[in-house]
Amino acid sequence: MILGGLLGFLIGLGFGLAQQSAWPGVIWRASAAALGAGILLRWWGKLWISSLEQARRHRSARPNRPTPPG
Repeated sequence: MILGGLLGFLIGLGFGLAQQSAWPGVIWRASAAALGAGILLRWWGKLWISSLEQARRHRSARPNRPTPPG
C-alpha cells in the first residue's frame, strides 16, 4: 500500500504540475491520487497473493507422477 501511495502521489504531483495549478491544488490532487493508488495496489496485491496460494495448493494436491525411465 505504501508503494502504491508513493506512486500515486508522484503521478498526481506530475499531473498537477503539468496543468500548472496552484500548489494547494497540486498537493490536494497528489494526495487524492496517493489514496486511490494505495487502495488499488493493496487490492491487487491481495488478489495476487491469493492466486499464488491457490496455485501452490493446487500443485501440492496433484499426485506425484513417476518420471519415465530414459
